[in-house]
Amino acid sequence: MTLKLGIRAHDFGKLPLEQMAAKVGSFGFRSIQLALAKAIADMDSGLGKLSPGYANHVAETFGKHGVRVAVLGCYINPINPDKAERRYEIDRFKEHLRYARDFGTSLVATETGRLDTYLKDYPNDYKEKAWTILRETVEELAEQAEKYGVIAAIEPATSLVIHSTEGMLRMLEEVPSPNLGVLIDPCNLMDTDNIVRQDEVMKEAFEALAARTVLIHAKDIKENEKGRFEYTGLGTGLLNYPLFLQLVRQYKPHIDITLEGVTEEHLPASLDFFTKTWNEVKL
Repeated sequence: MTLKLGIRAHDFGKLPLEQMAAKVGSFGFRSIQLALAKAIADMDSGLGKLSPGYANHVAETFGKHGVRVAVLGCYINPINPDKAERRYEIDRFKEHLRYARDFGTSLVATETGRLDTYLKDYPNDYKEKAWTILRETVEELAEQAEKYGVIAAIEPATSLVIHSTEGMLRMLEEVPSPNLGVLIDPCNLMDTDNIVRQDEVMKEAFEALAARTVLIHAKDIKENEKGRFEYTGLGTGLLNYPLFLQLVRQYKPHIDITLEGVTEEHLPASLDFFTKTWNEVKL
């Protein structure tokens, strides 16, 4: 099995395109998650700015350094209470879907907005209000993805509207589009309550969602003095990495894996740990 390990480009900060491509390539990464607005300093990616030429230029620049775009990150707030702002963000995501293949990928990813967004105005049913808005947005994005033969990828995360395997399954059932995919990040499925049964949480996620999973995020977390999770170098935190990578190799052995939240200082040790653990995993 070939290890396909990439990184979120903006974990190196926001740099001019050529400098970013060289930086990613210098660490030996062969793919990236590219959130244009967060990563590229010298190219405007606002609504209406993308084109086949824009996308080709970005892809070719990374390609010179042996790097391909595995996924476009377009992390909008799909339940933004301001309808005008929400429309802008939806249209921007749809533009990313339209030009995704010109960047050399078929994936555009987002999260699902904070669960408590509507708590103030709808205290009694804010969860269902947020869910209804999200479903309407996802339906629109899935329809656009179907038009262009690409995939809108949804990343569940605690505190967001879709924060669990159960919630992701519900959305896949309510929006039965083959062009809706899943991005699994095991750390994003953990909170201070369920971290003690993380093995069960991870197994449940892979067993239920693997068939629809299109990308994996890899990071590690630790609990700080305030009792909250924060990123840390791979192998220095709480995640059961041998089990995590065993599940990846079992269910999606050739999937793209994107490193997340590792500082440049901790990259060499994190890469060594990841590669060593990957190679030691037995199925």
